[in-house]
Amino acid sequence: MHQNEFVNLINPFKDKIFRVARRLLVSTEEAEDATQEVLVKLWNKKDSLNNYNSVEALAMTMTKNYCLDQLKSKRAGNLKIVHNNFTDREAGLQQKIEDVDSLNWVEKIIDQLPEQQKLIVQMRDIEQYEFEDIAKILEMNETAIRVALSRARKTIREFMLKTHSYGIG
Repeated sequence: MHQNEFVNLINPFKDKIFRVARRLLVSTEEAEDATQEVLVKLWNKKDSLNNYNSVEALAMTMTKNYCLDQLKSKRAGNLKIVHNNFTDREAGLQQKIEDVDSLNWVEKIIDQLPEQQKLIVQMRDIEQYEFEDIAKILEMNETAIRVALSRARKTIREFMLKTHSYGIG
């Protein structure tokens, strides 16, 4: 496979790789590094890419795995602290809600979800992947994905309701 063929193959989903990496890693710089890593890995596999039913699914799986490895190695301790302190930070977020529009607020809530739920919301609600594709990429069954998505949406809804009730009261 020549470079032009490779570029044409990955161009349709290159931005998705970045967005998923950004959702998981939060930092734009880290997401750019992750995207670069995945593209390099894909380039190294360029001669065997025709063997895959979906190069996009392969790329998303590679992105997920790379990002989760990064989180485990570099930030596992920090993430636990962030998640455990969520209740301490909640008041600050609620005070700022008047300055933040609903979309940004939902974005903040999504960023607080467990990694798996965050990834599923990103893939289903933002990237519009089908459940079947998400199941392949995350190596989960569709029922588990639907349950995780339902829980994530419920969490988002509860935070929104809580926020709006504080705003009204």
